[in-house]
Amino acid sequence: MNSVRLMTWNIHGAFGRNPRFDLDRVIALVKSHAPDIVALQEIDSRRVREAQAGNPFDVLQAALGSHGIGAKTVVTADGEYGQALISRWPLENTQIHDLSYPEREPRRAICTDVATPFGPLRVIATHLGLTLRERRSQAIALLSMLGRLDRPTVALGDFNDWLWAGSVRRGLARALPGFSRHRTFPARLPLFELDRIYLFPASALIASCTDHRARELSDHLPVIADIAV
Repeated sequence: MNSVRLMTWNIHGAFGRNPRFDLDRVIALVKSHAPDIVALQEIDSRRVREAQAGNPFDVLQAALGSHGIGAKTVVTADGEYGQALISRWPLENTQIHDLSYPEREPRRAICTDVATPFGPLRVIATHLGLTLRERRSQAIALLSMLGRLDRPTVALGDFNDWLWAGSVRRGLARALPGFSRHRTFPARLPLFELDRIYLFPASALIASCTDHRARELSDHLPVIADIAV
């Protein structure tokens, strides 16, 4: 079977249970799952200590894949904050979409076609807002990015989606009917399925899991999924 392994993880600046901001432990956990494509949220260079060399965006990219793109939502004199999509295969037709809602924290979505050995895979990586109204707006924007669904398509990231009424899940699942179902937040005692992988077609989902070792590094658990392409 032609399979691709995906992973999404909100690393919380690698700060949650990791006060030394030890990116090496983050990298080791990601590598232990050997993902072909990984989406990381809350990458934060503002917390880097002077003794630690390298911008986290660059360090993670160099360690985890040959191709990638960062979407920085906050850029200040102290550093940068945002998300990244990293792949072992080339990215094509890549765009960064602004999903920001008025008077709320800036949000982005990375939309690209990953040139896997088995054919193109459309991937959207994102980190949605905290309020119901902004998530509704952002879900509509995500749906518009999907296009004709003429190829396997994935949306993954931290959707901050924990209410059923008006949820992102209800909208996305109509177009991307396959999805993971793992409680990921808070990592110590997971109650909410904030972090998800959605895909089309639904039959492409082979298996998915999470990793409770991540509770030592972040307030979110990752989601890992194998899909057929």
